[in-house]
Amino acid sequence: MGDHAASKLDHENHLLLDQPLLRLPVELLRKNFRSAHFEVEKDGTYIRNALRETATASVNGRASQDDVLRNLDTMIARMRGVKRKLTAFAEEENKLHRHEESRVRHLSELYGMYSVDDVKYEGWSRTRLDRLLVDYLLRQGYTDSARALAEEKGIEPLVDLDTFEQMNKIRRCILNRSVAEALAWCTAGDTKKELRKMDSNLEFMLRFQQYIELVRDRTTKPHEILVHARKFLFPYRDTYTKEVLQACGMLALPPGSAQEIDAYADLYSPARWEMLANLFVTTHNALLALPPVPLLHVALSSGLSALKTPACHSTHPSSVAGPPSHHTSLSLATSVCPICSMELNQLARTVPYAFHSKSHVEPDLLLLPNGRAYGRARLEEYSRKAGLLEGQIKDLRTGEIFSMERLKKVYIT
Repeated sequence: MGDHAASKLDHENHLLLDQPLLRLPVELLRKNFRSAHFEVEKDGTYIRNALRETATASVNGRASQDDVLRNLDTMIARMRGVKRKLTAFAEEENKLHRHEESRVRHLSELYGMYSVDDVKYEGWSRTRLDRLLVDYLLRQGYTDSARALAEEKGIEPLVDLDTFEQMNKIRRCILNRSVAEALAWCTAGDTKKELRKMDSNLEFMLRFQQYIELVRDRTTKPHEILVHARKFLFPYRDTYTKEVLQACGMLALPPGSAQEIDAYADLYSPARWEMLANLFVTTHNALLALPPVPLLHVALSSGLSALKTPACHSTHPSSVAGPPSHHTSLSLATSVCPICSMELNQLARTVPYAFHSKSHVEPDLLLLPNGRAYGRARLEEYSRKAGLLEGQIKDLRTGEIFSMERLKKVYIT
């Protein structure tokens, strides 16, 4: 009965790790729809105003027939451009619907399995592992490897290649000291409005970096620097007071002397580009409701936590001097416990212990002077096999020998 309960699949908890799998296509569909709506509203407003002005000028006689025809041609060309954009949005929407359908079908397969011993479960879990590996590779910037793995396993609809490729491309541009691509992303469609709702400082920090580079370049005219500051920085002086004051101070200090002042040295540091790249990735993930860390880390941490016990990271100095039989038992325990292995021991050191609703302890516990507790039957059997004198027991882990009189009875409360 216990084995059956342990092997039974808890579908709801099992799918907690797969929430982003369904959430991201929905977020992308919302973003795609908002972008299409933004284009329609923008170009629709332009066409209505142009048509009104053309009709009024034609009626009043201020526009000739050639002017009217020229304006109509311009409006028709504008509408054809809108049609091309909407066609691209429709194709993107159809692709996202196909991805969502594939992902729902993939997750629904799990509900046809009721035990981890099911033959189908092994194939399903391997597919999920492939997805987690592709997600990890994409987040680390190994785009080509991620795409090759997805194509080899046939899981392209189950992973977000295009989304992370765009993110990594912009991140690389920032690290190469270019903010134009990131600013284009911030201002595309209604992304600017969404970032404002999130109280994101990404666009301001990118504009501030543009200002720093203008000041750093001594060939830039002071008038151009002031125009940039008035347009992009000064309107936010109440929100980002410190940065705006630093921007004002930079005008009075040449880049060479400013780097010697602590308040301005960080502004010219190359580390700012790494900070901006990380800020962009964090903002990008928050906007699309993506987890801040790779899902592989989450899955690995959960597995390590479920297997971790206090004994996995305990140190016993006295065990070094133990007998050969003791070293054999320790090495056997290490080979059986995955957390005690060299590969996972350090990795599992910072994860918490798993929550256990039921505790299992040996009956008739005895407390040794070194603070360890074992069942009486196991101590007596181990001492008999070790060939100890009557009335002596041996610690199963450290190899220390104690007399029975020094042991204390332990009661569980």
